[in-house]
Amino acid sequence: MFKRKVPEDVVVEAISYDPYALPNDALQEPPEKLWLALRQIGPGIILAGSIIGSGELLLTTSLGAEYGFAFLWLILFSCLIKVFIQIELGRYAISSGKPTLGALNELPGPRLGAHWLVWWWLIMLLATVSQLGAMAGGVGQAFHLAFPKAAPALARVSSLGLPALGDKIRERPDFPWAIATAVVAVLLLLSGGYRRIERLTTIMIAAVTTITILCVAALPATGYPLRVADFAAGLKPNLFSLPTVAVTAAFATFGITGVGATELYAYPYWCLEKGYARFTGAHENTTDWERRARGWIKVMYLDAWVSMIVFTVATVCFYCLGATVLHRQNLHPKGVGMIDTLSQMYVPVFGSWTKYLFLVGVCVVLFKTLYVSSAASSRLMADFLSLARLVRYADANARAVWIRRFCIFFPMGALILYLLVGEPRGMVVFGGFFQGITLPVIAAASVFLRFRRTDPRLAPSLLSDLALWIALVSITVIAVYASWDRLSSQILPSVLGFFGVAQRG
Repeated sequence: MFKRKVPEDVVVEAISYDPYALPNDALQEPPEKLWLALRQIGPGIILAGSIIGSGELLLTTSLGAEYGFAFLWLILFSCLIKVFIQIELGRYAISSGKPTLGALNELPGPRLGAHWLVWWWLIMLLATVSQLGAMAGGVGQAFHLAFPKAAPALARVSSLGLPALGDKIRERPDFPWAIATAVVAVLLLLSGGYRRIERLTTIMIAAVTTITILCVAALPATGYPLRVADFAAGLKPNLFSLPTVAVTAAFATFGITGVGATELYAYPYWCLEKGYARFTGAHENTTDWERRARGWIKVMYLDAWVSMIVFTVATVCFYCLGATVLHRQNLHPKGVGMIDTLSQMYVPVFGSWTKYLFLVGVCVVLFKTLYVSSAASSRLMADFLSLARLVRYADANARAVWIRRFCIFFPMGALILYLLVGEPRGMVVFGGFFQGITLPVIAAASVFLRFRRTDPRLAPSLLSDLALWIALVSITVIAVYASWDRLSSQILPSVLGFFGVAQRG
């Protein structure tokens, strides 16, 4: 029977490196020196590649443009507090060899094939595909701004045989570029595994972060300086004194900046693919296993905190650009002109020529996130099919085939959403809200795993446990408040209006 051929490098990696297998011949002592440990980091860099994307470039800058420095405290808190949840999920994955969905599937509670928490994740994932669509659309807008004559030329050619298609291209010249973006993402995803994702992400993260830091550092030399008073005001929590629309936007930003819910689910998978659990080995009640586990968990700690520094710096820089340059010009990125408006962040600093440099940066930032997020979602979806008993994998190669199928599905599904909706910021807010209401779920699960399932010999410090509880409580409070705010002020009035019922008050 004919079988679809899988590229050789993907087959070799899938067979020789099954991230779910813990063979004895893969055991490896953890590095003892810092420089050796730094050579073993990688999962966090991939995570940062997913984090520094639509939320930071589209949503964070938009929040700064709309409300100035009012939410600086929330941005910093969001970047810091969720790392403690990330670390606990990584700790459990290394000590047990189980990824996130596999761990959740073993928790007590109702199930339908898979545990209800696994199904909750699926709902969130489907909602956040809209964010991937915003990334493809953002790249499309950037390319059209950089090459404004390409789409009209294509429209003229298309009109010769398909007039309706030519009219559509004239109406939305970013669509052809968005289609090309999704196709390129699929081709790259199908051409390699973890190693390629890590290498490409590292290069793109370094380039984007460097350019953004240089731009912020140059702001004092422009007419949009960073003022100490603005920073001081931005560090004072004021969530409960702001209008509903601001709370909703801030909550969506909280859900998507820093380590979002999708990244928390994905991180253990990248830890497994890097090899931390393989190097530790299957769980044993021996001092050798405990030594290896503690050592590789330390490497994971280093990986998580290095990535936290990277994405926090990038996120704050994007927010500052929005809160200074855009806010003071009363520019609000949205709709078809979103990317064009965002490009004005760089023009006052470096001059009009930097608009094109920014467009290149936009393409890199958004494409990188589309690429990394699709890769992570594909791995989780393949795992979901197995947990829900929809597909049974005979070996690692069979799983790799399904991962490749989803590497096609996610970019193309995101593209279709963008073609239907066509408004990047709204798509990011929609996905960010679903990530936000999922954060308490994954936070509570991480607390359960820490105190009920993790080997006591690998327990963290009391300070780390305290931070984990603070993360759970604060995330839950913010999620409940923002969800109720949106329900009472937006969703409920819409439902009542649909049935012709006037709301009192």
